[in-house]
Amino acid sequence: MKLARQELKDLMKHKLMQAGLREDHAEQTAEILTWSHERGYASHGAVRVEYYCERIAKGGITVDPKFTWNETGPCSGILDGDNGVGYVVATEGMKKAIEMAKKNGVAVVGMKNMSHSGSIGYYSEMAAKENMVAITFCQSDPMAVPYGGTEPYYGTNPISFAAPTADDRLVVFDMATTVQAWGKILDRRSKGESIPADWAVDEKGAPVTNPHLVNALVPIAGAKGYGLMMMVDVFSGVLLGVPFGKHVSSMYHDLSEGRCLGQMHIVINPERFVGLDAFKKSMSQVCDELGAMTPAEGHSKVYYPGERAIIRRDKSYAEGGIEVVDELVDYLKGDAIHFNRYDHKNRFAD
Repeated sequence: MKLARQELKDLMKHKLMQAGLREDHAEQTAEILTWSHERGYASHGAVRVEYYCERIAKGGITVDPKFTWNETGPCSGILDGDNGVGYVVATEGMKKAIEMAKKNGVAVVGMKNMSHSGSIGYYSEMAAKENMVAITFCQSDPMAVPYGGTEPYYGTNPISFAAPTADDRLVVFDMATTVQAWGKILDRRSKGESIPADWAVDEKGAPVTNPHLVNALVPIAGAKGYGLMMMVDVFSGVLLGVPFGKHVSSMYHDLSEGRCLGQMHIVINPERFVGLDAFKKSMSQVCDELGAMTPAEGHSKVYYPGERAIIRRDKSYAEGGIEVVDELVDYLKGDAIHFNRYDHKNRFAD
C-alpha cells in the first residue's frame, strides 16, 4: 500500500503515543522512521514500530527521561539518555556535537543509556546539513559470529559518515558491519521472502536462505568486517563505560528493562582544516567525477554514497507514495498497541 509521507509519519507517531511515548519524542522518532522508509530502508522504517510500542508499553523505555549533559572538555562530552528513546538521545547528542565543532573545530560526543536509534545515517546527515563532516558509531546486541568463531559476540555495529558539497547534494554513507543488517532479514520475513545465502548461518554455521532459520549473521569481508565490529564497539561501548561485546543487552530478552546502549558522534569543522568552501568544492568534484566514470558491465552509473537513497525517495513520491506492507498499515491504523510478539524472545525474535 502506498502512503503519503505525512500520513505514514502521523500513523507512526500516533501509535507511539498510544503506547505511552510523549508527543515530542514520538514526533522525532516517527520523523526518522519516515526518513528511513522513504529512502528504501524499509527494514528501519514502519516494521520497527510494533517492537518499540511493546517495549514502551512494558516500561523498557523511559517515556519522560531526564537527560544529563557532561561536557568533559572543550571538544568532548557525554549525554546520558536515562534510557530514553534512542532516536531522541542520538539527535540531541548530534546537536551538542555540531554546536561544539562549530565553536572548537572538533567534537567527540558519546551517548549512553539509550535505546535503539534506528538508521544512524540520519544523525551524520544532520551534521552535513550544517556544513560539518561527521562519523557515527553505534553498538548493538550480539548476533554476529567473529571471524573464525562459532558463537555470536558482536552486533551488526553500524558505521555512518556524511559530508556536504558545494551544491544541494549530501554524501551519506551508512552500513552495518555484517553482510546485512538484521532489519533486512526482518523485512524479508514480513514479506515472506527468502534471503541470499551469504547473509547468515544456522546453528551449525551453514549458510541459510530461510530467514526463520537464522542463528547468526556474518561479518563483511571476513576478518576485515570483524575488525570493524570491534572498532565500533570500542568507540560506542568500552570508551563510554557501558556493556560491550557479548554483554550488550538483547533487543528482545526482557522488554521491561532498559538497554543501556552506547553511541558515538565525531564531528569535524572543515573550516579548521582546508577551509569550508574549498572542502565543499572538492566534494562536489568527487561526486561529479564518480558520476562521469564509465560504469562497469551490469551497472548504469557510479553513484556517490546516499545518491541512490534520494533517487528511491523521489521515485516513490513520483509514483504515488511510500510503499508499506499492508499488514503494517493495518496495524498502524488499528486499535492494538502491540501483539505481545517480541518479549522474551531470542536475538532474532523467535
